[in-house]
Amino acid sequence: MTVGDVCSVVDAFAPQALAYSWDKPGLAIGSPDAKVRGVLVALGINPLAVRAAKRAKADLIVSHHPVIWEPLNALCTDDPHTAMCLDLAQSKIACFSAHTNLDVVPGGVNTVLADRIGLADSAPLFSVSQAEQVKLVTFVPEAHLSRVRDAVCAAGAGVIGDYTNCSFSTPGIGTFRPGDASVPFSGSKNRINEEPEHKFEVLVLKAKLPGVLRALFEAHPYDEVPYDVINLANHDASISLGLRGELSRAISLDAFASHVRKSIGVDHVRVIGSAKRKVKRIAVMGGSGGSQIADLPNDIDVFVTGDVKYHEAELATLRGIAIIDAGHAGTEKWMVPVLASHLRKHIKGIAVRTYIEPDYFRAVTK
Repeated sequence: MTVGDVCSVVDAFAPQALAYSWDKPGLAIGSPDAKVRGVLVALGINPLAVRAAKRAKADLIVSHHPVIWEPLNALCTDDPHTAMCLDLAQSKIACFSAHTNLDVVPGGVNTVLADRIGLADSAPLFSVSQAEQVKLVTFVPEAHLSRVRDAVCAAGAGVIGDYTNCSFSTPGIGTFRPGDASVPFSGSKNRINEEPEHKFEVLVLKAKLPGVLRALFEAHPYDEVPYDVINLANHDASISLGLRGELSRAISLDAFASHVRKSIGVDHVRVIGSAKRKVKRIAVMGGSGGSQIADLPNDIDVFVTGDVKYHEAELATLRGIAIIDAGHAGTEKWMVPVLASHLRKHIKGIAVRTYIEPDYFRAVTK
């Protein structure tokens, strides 16, 4: 198996097209054609993670945070970050990341955070433009309809909420005139032919369209595949930035803060709001969510996130929304074992290990 093969497994779970335009996901170091014997999954790539990858004899690090964010303007080793990147390249350890695409995808960072906290009936918090959908239309002989439908749906088309393999087809007559260089599936060259066909329609997440089209071309019997891609106003509601949900019962803010701290295994959390205030309606956003406080729905009791700044905390207080700042790493780190489990399920014969970095911050109470 190659680096590219493993990256494709991650992309199938969190397509890079779902990342924000300013983001830098994907392969940053290494060759997609390099062989892989072992994989290390980590939240970020730092010297400790590199050391762990070397101990594990990993040829690839799959991380949430990209290893290269700002461009490297020089390759001078007196800069510690540049030195680390050169060490990775010289050690032939490839680096691949799934960043904001892993934030917004169902089953990603925020799903894991909501599940650990125990939110019931989690629902999207903020819609994202990356969730745009298109309609794919093709025309296929009836005998090949099920093959085409199975192929495009296996590639991710035809998903509506909790339903999969959703499509629609209608019978009709297609006409075509094959040229001299054509290889027609049916009919004769240089004459107009009529073919009983089915018009097949299916909804596709725009981010998954390239893979769905590849599946269509492989499954369709025609040498020239007829298809339309129609832009829609539809959005996949399951793709969102953050989630909201409810606790099974209302509890005090401090009791909930203690529950969050224990659930995600951090040394401490920062809390904004009255200790005895009863809370039930919760919003979560792994990583740095302070900038989203202004856009939170008015009925949210508590926002669980990380990296909240002073003026953001002040705004939350003015809006009457309590905050639990559990740290950037604290709200994201449990994605690491989940992503590792996904890789183990889909790649065989390769060791997949995890590295959970220690929190950079610790509480001093005396």
